[in-house]
Parts: sequence; C-alpha cells; structure tokens
Amino acid sequence: MKIGFIPLLMLLQVGPSFGQEPVLGKWKTIDDTSLETRSVVEILEREGKFFGRIVKLFPKPDEDPDPLCDKCDPDDQRFNKKVIGMEIIRNLTKQGLEFSGGDILDPENGKVYRSRIWLEGKELKVRGYWGPFYRTQTWLRVE
Repeated sequence: MKIGFIPLLMLLQVGPSFGQEPVLGKWKTIDDTSLETRSVVEILEREGKFFGRIVKLFPKPDEDPDPLCDKCDPDDQRFNKKVIGMEIIRNLTKQGLEFSGGDILDPENGKVYRSRIWLEGKELKVRGYWGPFYRTQTWLRVE
C-alpha cells in the first residue's frame, strides 16, 4: 500500500501544472545594470495568446511606489495609468519553443518594443527589439 501511495502523492504535487505552458506564472524582472529586482510580472494565456502584467514593484527609496506611466505615448491606452496592474507584454504567440509576434512596454521610458521570450533552463529570456537593435533581460521565476 505504501508503494502505491507515494507515486499518487507525487502525481498530486505536479498535477495542477501538468500540461501547462512553463512560461506561465510570476517572474521577477532584474535590472540590467544594478542587477536588482525591479518588479514581478505575471504571464498568462488568453485565447491562445500570452500576456504579462506587472503585479508588484520594488521601487528605490526615491521612487514613487505606485507610479503612473507618464512616459507612455499619449495615444496608448496605458498613458497615465498605474504601472501596477498594467499589461506590459501583449499578444505573444507560441512559435515552437519560443513566444513572439507581440510587444513589450518599458514603463520607465514609455517605449514599446517587438518582443520574444523563451526559457533557458529555469530562466526566462525576454528580448525587446527596436529596429535592428535588441536587448535581452533574464527574469527569474517567483518561488
């Protein structure tokens, strides 16, 4: 009886995430230069597309703890909206092992970049493109 119970227990522990995309969930964003945690972004799926919204910020002492996206384009619906709760990743679709075809907003400068994300081990690589140039960040899963 103990032999059957342990595999069942293991199955119950992995059951809820079985079959789920591994990019889904909460990720800590890390500043490129200071290497400090800046926010937590939750990635979710809606109708076959992937989106990410900021659920928490880690402001520096001199920063607004609940800022507005005042640098966003005034024509963007996110202009002057609260950053916490804001959808910064939009419309990514799964393309093999990566997700692309959408965009990502950097609320600190208001710019929107073409984007793609992919997993490398336990790290989420998030790349934003501005013309031929790009920048890649490494995000870490929130445990």
